[in-house]
Amino acid sequence: MAKSMILGANGQPIDVAEIHTPQTSQLGHLQRELQSHPTRGLTPSKLAAILDAAEQGDLTAQFDLFEDMEEKDGHIASEMGKRRRACLVDWEILPPDNASALENRNAQQLGELVQSIPDLEDVIFDATDAIGKGFACLEIEWHREEKLWVPKSITHRPQSWFQLHRGYRQELRLRSNTADAQGIQGTALNPFGWITHVHKAKSGYLERTALFRQLVWTYLFKNYSVGDLAEFLEIYGIPVRLGKYPPNASEKEKATLLRALVGIGHNAAGIIPDGMLIDFKEAATGDPKAFELMISWCERNQSKVILGGTLTSGADGKSSTNALGNVHNEVRKDLRDGDLRQLNTTLTRDLVYAMATLNGLAPDGIKRCPRMQLTADETEDMESMSNSLPKLVAIGVQVPKTWANRRLGIPLPQAGEEVLAPAPTATAANAVPAVPGTPPAAAAALTAQPAPVQPRTVAGAMLPQLARQADPAAGGWVTQLRELVTRANSLQDIRDGLEQLLPNMTLDQYASALADALATAELAGRHDVLQEAASYGH
Repeated sequence: MAKSMILGANGQPIDVAEIHTPQTSQLGHLQRELQSHPTRGLTPSKLAAILDAAEQGDLTAQFDLFEDMEEKDGHIASEMGKRRRACLVDWEILPPDNASALENRNAQQLGELVQSIPDLEDVIFDATDAIGKGFACLEIEWHREEKLWVPKSITHRPQSWFQLHRGYRQELRLRSNTADAQGIQGTALNPFGWITHVHKAKSGYLERTALFRQLVWTYLFKNYSVGDLAEFLEIYGIPVRLGKYPPNASEKEKATLLRALVGIGHNAAGIIPDGMLIDFKEAATGDPKAFELMISWCERNQSKVILGGTLTSGADGKSSTNALGNVHNEVRKDLRDGDLRQLNTTLTRDLVYAMATLNGLAPDGIKRCPRMQLTADETEDMESMSNSLPKLVAIGVQVPKTWANRRLGIPLPQAGEEVLAPAPTATAANAVPAVPGTPPAAAAALTAQPAPVQPRTVAGAMLPQLARQADPAAGGWVTQLRELVTRANSLQDIRDGLEQLLPNMTLDQYASALADALATAELAGRHDVLQEAASYGH
């Protein structure tokens, strides 16, 4: 293999010398195409013909139809905007699991490169165009900055520029009016030249899985209802005007009367020749609610298809209660999380891996490549977390600081960054000094309690004396034990570490020493109980 050749995510060789030039720059006929706007004069038979043609492989009219639907139907545009913009969340580049120091360093450098991509948020938004239309293709134009390959631009290309080849796997290809050596129509997409995001609203062939296929009929029915309602208002909303002219009126006088009728209808003013009359007839009665009902049904159906519910789309003051709206909003979050998972896979494969490979940051292939993670973690209520976390930690639940900070929306401080600290309490000056060798957490717990003026029990009196006498001999050993426990990952590690600290001490000797300590503590406790009972007896 030539030195300039590398492998893409699917194992195909890539010639680095060819990635400078966008692939579509060689297909000028696509850029000169104009959309046909099939929604003009759309009828049920015409719509069925467009869908049938797509199933036969001609996708152009179907995707032109989808563009018109999103442009002309305000409700579809609004609901799709909600779902697509829900994917514009924070992101990070994560190293692979059990990453080495090199892999962590590569992930950090790759994150800086991705951050430098111009208008990355627009790139993510353009990729979500696949949610409604089944797929979205974004063309990457590469260039070098300080010996590093980075995208110069990432441009969304219309779905009508592409065609599908049904082979063992469906393949998206550019419409080039040519065939390759195998006789397959179209031009294959260049590796590392495209971000190709496929989003299926249902299982099946790609030309039938677009979410907009489920909206085309409600779009058509709604258009008919809106047109009928407009015609109803035009006919029944304005009184009928009848002009009366004498039998001997000339054609010129008749024309003058007709112009006066039209002018009165639009301007509420006009003139007519003497001897002619205008008679206003009351408009025929009718009920527009039937048209409104049909329009409302279509829009509710569209909301269900796009967002999984209707109560996050509008409020009618009846069924749209706050509680039900929250339930439906949770459904919308499920859709958002599913969209993000699919985007993570596509952006990692087509963008992050491409940048990593071209810059030598993925030496072990895509399986050990850093990955892009779009995260929509929502912060917890600080008041409830401040009440629950201390209780959980007190009963032994191990809570990582990074998790707690992320759930609270508080970033971890950088090295040397000033942080807030609790104010000293009034009892801090009188706190009991920590016993030498006591772990920091235990020492903090001791200092948090007010110190007794004078020990009232034998066990309490023994504590300072025991600390003074045992510290010269045991202080260093306790420090070593603390470090051992901190480093250990299991009880077996602690056991092995104890054997290394005192290699000449057997397990029986450990047990004997522990038994002596427990017996001493028990005797001191009994003495305190007897003393307390004697005081009550007096």
